[in-house]
Amino acid sequence: MINLRSHTTRLGVLDIGSNTVHMLIVDAAPGARPEPEASTKTTVRLMKYLKDDGSIKKSGVDAILEAVDQCMKLAEEYDITQLLAMATSAIREAPNGNKILHKIEERIGQGVTVLSGTDEARLTFLAARRWYGWDAGRLLVLDIGGGSLEVAMGSDEEPTVALSVPAGAGRITSKYLPEGTATGEELEEVRARVRKILEPMVKSFPKSKMPNHAVGTSKTFRSLARLAGAVMRSPGREDSWIMTREQLEDWIPRLAAIAPEQRVALPGITPERTMQIVGGGIVADEIMKALNVQEVEICPWALREGAILRWLDQFGRTRLGF
Repeated sequence: MINLRSHTTRLGVLDIGSNTVHMLIVDAAPGARPEPEASTKTTVRLMKYLKDDGSIKKSGVDAILEAVDQCMKLAEEYDITQLLAMATSAIREAPNGNKILHKIEERIGQGVTVLSGTDEARLTFLAARRWYGWDAGRLLVLDIGGGSLEVAMGSDEEPTVALSVPAGAGRITSKYLPEGTATGEELEEVRARVRKILEPMVKSFPKSKMPNHAVGTSKTFRSLARLAGAVMRSPGREDSWIMTREQLEDWIPRLAAIAPEQRVALPGITPERTMQIVGGGIVADEIMKALNVQEVEICPWALREGAILRWLDQFGRTRLGF
């Protein structure tokens, strides 16, 4: 009998996102559920450091490097044997992104994988599929990051649809909700702008195939569901959060009327989300409306877990032979 846990790798995932720089450390073994050991994150909010041409200011670069150093201290403390380092939309799209990557790579002593929007969608979809299993049928996964929105759908582990547009919660807030608050009329203007950004994604989405199960991943969806949704308890399963579009639409104007610093008193709204929760809520509502999704279940796994699972599929099993 093979003990899968005897083939464990202590794996670190360095996720350099548009909103946070995050290190997740897990004990990972092929065929077994990744067990979290530790994590640390720094809220950077790269969108506020962007110049007019999209490049990242020196102060933003310094913030990234400081956050990476903090993550690597944790990796050293836990003596990881494998590091997966990845960067997403803010660095991917920045004209000076390559220079920043070189600085990060010098810090960590290895390369950083820059994920495309499609890569992000595929890895997040893999994580959701493994979480819910094949019984979920055709799965629709919505993921709102700081810089981009990813949507994926399919019946297998590889989605048949994997799309990305620059409609992250941080980006929308920085561009259209710089004060964090808005009147009803201003909200409608932001909604119109978001719909325009979503247009290519919505046009590319197959109209003939409807999902059997729609899920939301990422901290934005989790925060919104804890605020506007409800807990669903099922025998034999972990408790999960469900959020309907009706619940979300009820909360958005109320959130927009509350000063960002006062939102921390609300359930689910953490300090790093106070500014961009309205922008994230508008993106969530508009993509759900466009794809005719009435409710989403919140999936605990997302991009980082997808990266771990992909690495285990590709490299972890070599220790077990067939």
